Amino acid sequence: MKNIITTFLFLFSIPVFSQKSEKDIQFVKQQKTDITVDQTKKNLINPIDSLMAKSYERGLFNGNVLIAKNHKIIYQKSFGFTDETHTTYLNDKSIFNIGSIAKEFNAVAIMILAERGLLNLDDTISKFNLGLPKWSEKVTIRHLINYASGIPPIEQLKPENDAAAWNILRSNDSLLFEPGTSYRYDNGNVFLQRRIIEKVTGISFEKFVIKNIVKPLKMTNSVFEPKLDYKNRTSCYDMDNVRCPELKFISGWLWVDSNDLYKWIEALNSNRLISKESLQTLLNNPYAKDEGGSLGRYFENDELQRHNGVSYKFESIYLNDFKNNITIILVSNNLNRVWDLGHIIHNLLLGKEYEIPKKSIYQEIRKESLSNVNKAIETYSVLKENSKNEYSFENPGELNKLGYELLRGGNVDSAIKIFSLNVSEFPTSANVYDSRGEAYFNKKEYQLSKDDYQKSLELDPTNQNAKEMILKINPLLSSKK
Repeated sequence: MKNIITTFLFLFSIPVFSQKSEKDIQFVKQQKTDITVDQTKKNLINPIDSLMAKSYERGLFNGNVLIAKNHKIIYQKSFGFTDETHTTYLNDKSIFNIGSIAKEFNAVAIMILAERGLLNLDDTISKFNLGLPKWSEKVTIRHLINYASGIPPIEQLKPENDAAAWNILRSNDSLLFEPGTSYRYDNGNVFLQRRIIEKVTGISFEKFVIKNIVKPLKMTNSVFEPKLDYKNRTSCYDMDNVRCPELKFISGWLWVDSNDLYKWIEALNSNRLISKESLQTLLNNPYAKDEGGSLGRYFENDELQRHNGVSYKFESIYLNDFKNNITIILVSNNLNRVWDLGHIIHNLLLGKEYEIPKKSIYQEIRKESLSNVNKAIETYSVLKENSKNEYSFENPGELNKLGYELLRGGNVDSAIKIFSLNVSEFPTSANVYDSRGEAYFNKKEYQLSKDDYQKSLELDPTNQNAKEMILKINPLLSSKK
């Protein structure tokens, strides 16, 4: 009975502890916090750091990574160099060309104007007097932000400036398809969004974004199309340490660092710029659900947004996991494995199985392939026999990437040999047959090309490209008879 009373008195005496006891309580609380931090570090931070360090060591990543959980940055680090000279290390203020991710700024700017009542998503673009052909009377802003407009494509003609883009759009009277009936990812949609923003606001697209997005979010290190000597600017380069050419394209590309990109994602998540309804409008493409829209791809069941961007050898990705309050950002200037690494980190954070990426067999035999493809294939065989656990032999994309590099370089015979190696390694992959079929077509070996496309279709009956190529090849074969 005495012990019970003592315990009762002890419990109710807590409010009158001495100052020293209060400090003791705070000390215990701090110890518990430290234990939690240490446990998080052990369970999450250390494995992530090991993953990224190993990926850098294996030549699979040169860039910056930022990871946040529950609205707090839990990991941020730089790996590698700002350019091909390998003289300046990256840091968290290094700014990158983020490719297609930068298209988010014009889409959100459109929604800002819609919320202010300055435009309506169902306005046809003819309303804005842009000097476009009659098809502009059918195309709406909603079609533009979802790449469902059918407008003449500008991408394949590679306009080097806005004037060239205008010329393409104004001189073509035909739509690719009726607006809203199909999907075509092309920067003409982005170009017109930016021009509409300028028409409505009376200021340049860049000025509108700086005033309404960059400054309010304190994105202090973001800049539109910085010059080569701009502070903290990176340059992209390839595996031979050759710098990429400077971008010559339509205007309006915002370069950011990983911190500013995180501020942007957080602002959208918390509806600081646009409403939740407007965000959902941009996340869900009503015309092509599986293709995504202005904010990348949204996987509704998982509440996961994924957006990646590529420009020359710049490549970036972010995964925005609404359900688990996780944001993963990777920005690179060396065309790295950001796609794979983003998903691997996501699996790690969710407690799922993951594997550190192996060395790239593509990178290992690439140079040799350019000079002696037969020797490169021998090297491939030796490495597979002796170093199978060290290199990525399980991914058909490795050899496919090499085959296409050879094909683009005009080495058709070498490309066919690499694609044939890939077919022998992955005989059940529809894609590898499709790729070799393309190489045979380039060589005008039409029967071999048709055989590969038919095999690809057999493995994947949904392969639309194979169907179209067979229709294209049949008359060519008939003319040879």
